[in-house]
Amino acid sequence: MANVVPDLDPEDRGLALVHGLAFVSRDTRGRPPRFPLLALGGALPTERLATWYRRFIETRSADAAERTLATAIAERDDTVAEAMFGAATDHVLLDGGHTVDFTNKAFEVLDHLGPQATAEVLPTLVAQTASASRSEEQGSWRYPHDLTALISAASSDLPDRMARGARKRDFAGPAVLAWAILSEDPHEVVTSIDDAIDDGASLEELGRAVAYAAALRMARFHTQNDHADWDEVHHAFTYANALHQAIVRTGSPELARGVYHGELRVYLDRFLNIPAARVPSGPVAGPGDLAELAACWDQEGRVDDAGAIVYRHLVGGGDPARVVAALGHALLTEDAEFHWFQTFEAAVRQFHAWPPGSEEGALILVGAARFLAAHTPTRRELSQVVRIATRLRRGEALFEE
Repeated sequence: MANVVPDLDPEDRGLALVHGLAFVSRDTRGRPPRFPLLALGGALPTERLATWYRRFIETRSADAAERTLATAIAERDDTVAEAMFGAATDHVLLDGGHTVDFTNKAFEVLDHLGPQATAEVLPTLVAQTASASRSEEQGSWRYPHDLTALISAASSDLPDRMARGARKRDFAGPAVLAWAILSEDPHEVVTSIDDAIDDGASLEELGRAVAYAAALRMARFHTQNDHADWDEVHHAFTYANALHQAIVRTGSPELARGVYHGELRVYLDRFLNIPAARVPSGPVAGPGDLAELAACWDQEGRVDDAGAIVYRHLVGGGDPARVVAALGHALLTEDAEFHWFQTFEAAVRQFHAWPPGSEEGALILVGAARFLAAHTPTRRELSQVVRIATRLRRGEALFEE
């Protein structure tokens, strides 16, 4: 929420922080304190520390990896981020993508807290990274198509391909690539990234294309699917957003492997777009009325209506900041689950990654609106508690009309 506070209405910003505090409280109450491990003694070459860290993660030696990371931080090694994201992509989609997401979030926390918090924040990731499940061990990545073999083959000459592509500029653009990623043939999906690299696509454009493809899965998610399947498209989208943010942050070439992981994770969700919900399109005469969104949050099943209202407002020339604030207000009014906050934040970040007024930005927010409408309404207890507390602080008499 700290990342998106500037995008919220001023009267919602306090409520956003209350939601954050409530989640932190639930996660930490009754839990024992954490005792960090000390750094290794003696002067060690920084390049050796990065190698050791990734080796210890590979062998699931969490304590050794944490001590190595603590040493690198103490030595002010500027390759810490590269080493951590490299370890997070050494295997296919660690913990379903959560490892990349959590690692990216930790560095975003440091953007808010400052580098002095590095030694307290980053080592807390090590245990989860070392113990994370590896998707290549799952049947869905091996059968009926061996997706991990496709990734391995594509990654084998990745550095040379990127070096060759850097000398060209024939890339059709991230939007074209995103629609190609939605192919139902995994070989075509992988080839689309290969061709984009050959045509000179930057690593940032590759990451943005995968994130947009994942957003299109939400925008085209049909309501006849099982409700729990919203979590499938959600996880692909939040992973892809985290990967894109990590690429912007570090520019590490090893994150290119994560692009292949992400696009094939999007491929695995293809059945959730069969049939595909119709994406809003066509010219619009003036911005739609965002006030109509209120009924979508108050009544179940208004998923398509919410997407259409948002699209009409944006394509009709309406203020996109009002759409983002309206979606944020809807989120904060509900007793939202953690996934909702992830989806909203990822949608806001990806919306800002595209040019103002773009079709891509509009469809990203359409997907977010449809996701929220699919999960509302709730009991709305927390927002009511905050509303009562606010009135009491103002000295209002709650027993009076």
